[in-house]
Amino acid sequence: MERLLVVTLTAKKTPITVAYGDGIGPEIMDATLRIITEAGAQLDMERIEIGESIYSRGITNGIEDSSWDSLRRTKVFLKAPITTPQGGGFKSLNVTVRKTLGMYANVRPCASLHPYVSTKHPKMNLVIVRENEEDVYGGIEHRQTQQVTQCLKLISRPGSERIVRYAFEYARANTRKKVTCFTKDNIMKLTDGLFHKVFDEIAKEYPDIENEHWIVDIGAAKMADTPEAFDVLVMPNLYGDVLSDVAAQITGSVGLAGSANIGDHCSMFEAIHGSAPRRAGQNLANPSGLFHGALLMLSHIGQGEVAERAHNAWLRTIEDGIHTYDIYKEGVSKEKVGTKEFASAVIERLGQVPQHLAPVEYAKDAQMDVSIRAAGPSAEKKHVGIDVFIDFPGGDPDAIAGRVNALPLEGAKLTVISNRGTKVWPNGNPDTFWSDHWSCRLESGGGDFSGKTVVQILAAFCMGGFDVVKTEGLYTFDGARGYSLAQGE
Repeated sequence: MERLLVVTLTAKKTPITVAYGDGIGPEIMDATLRIITEAGAQLDMERIEIGESIYSRGITNGIEDSSWDSLRRTKVFLKAPITTPQGGGFKSLNVTVRKTLGMYANVRPCASLHPYVSTKHPKMNLVIVRENEEDVYGGIEHRQTQQVTQCLKLISRPGSERIVRYAFEYARANTRKKVTCFTKDNIMKLTDGLFHKVFDEIAKEYPDIENEHWIVDIGAAKMADTPEAFDVLVMPNLYGDVLSDVAAQITGSVGLAGSANIGDHCSMFEAIHGSAPRRAGQNLANPSGLFHGALLMLSHIGQGEVAERAHNAWLRTIEDGIHTYDIYKEGVSKEKVGTKEFASAVIERLGQVPQHLAPVEYAKDAQMDVSIRAAGPSAEKKHVGIDVFIDFPGGDPDAIAGRVNALPLEGAKLTVISNRGTKVWPNGNPDTFWSDHWSCRLESGGGDFSGKTVVQILAAFCMGGFDVVKTEGLYTFDGARGYSLAQGE
């Protein structure tokens, strides 16, 4: 016998900003809004235009000023996929919105629908919580020589603390039992090392939740092979971006997954797939990814009962074999339907729950404390040297060292030359490949560098005919080295 769910409707409508996007965006947005409205969502929607049409006007970030006003006013953004032009200096709208409005947490649930959607992992049910603002996604890149470009990886203590605490709070609010951290701190000991250190510190505050850490490469292999070993995963931006797509795909389809981008002031909800322009206007697209983003939105704005009602109806539809072309499979599916028809099938099942798949329950009135705690006393910061990066094509480390040592470098001594992070002087290995990008490390021998010393060093390099493309200060913090050694040093 089917069990009906009683939904208490919110008396006051919640303002949200809606963007229909490009490609299949308008079709899947129409389907999504139909379902959640019929399920009882109480929404006051403001529509904005973003994406391809805005880029075509020469606006490189894909969004107009008036749209920012709407987002700041409603603080909730339901966004369909957009098309970002290739090249030409156009910036990713997703990254722009996330960073501009401080959406620090990306949340992507990934659960299998076995046996109704093909997967090798029938017991998979995990959530990836990805840091959303830092890492290499600052997009700070430079071409420094003919042969070498760089991208800066930035990891901060408050950024790491906020996302790690969010992961533990999310686990507690949603009765999850374990939080796992992925980093590559065996190589990036300072950046990823900081993320791991913060994770270990915060984990102690949640004794009711199991915690563990994996190096990201073997952790990714384990997730792809045995995803049921994980519950909530938290990781820096780049790893989270890659592995959340992998996780979605091994559940059965990237096209089924939605994501939340959570901030203190504004949050954005979307599908994780792209705009698929080849499928646009054909009533083919599966709206489930955006629909799942909308469910996360409803939970976020306090309409969890509506999300629960809509989600269970969707599960019942999948269970009944009513499938769009992308997940249709002979012998499992019973009817292949289009975008509109799929939405209608979900609406027909509102009030029903799945009979074989586990019904979902959304957290009610869960309070999550992700505030950043007061920092401890500041460490004593001491300037002890400088890395001077030079463009020197056809160079030889011994010849470079000879020229540098001939410069008037008062208070500083050349201690190592590296090429793309590998030591090549002194006593470099003759088998090491050299590019035209060199780093000359000058250290004070324990004394404190002054600004005057740095200026004198740079002036000496320029007078010596060196093309200086970058410098980095070398610091200690309470005596601990705040910079990495070169490989092989």
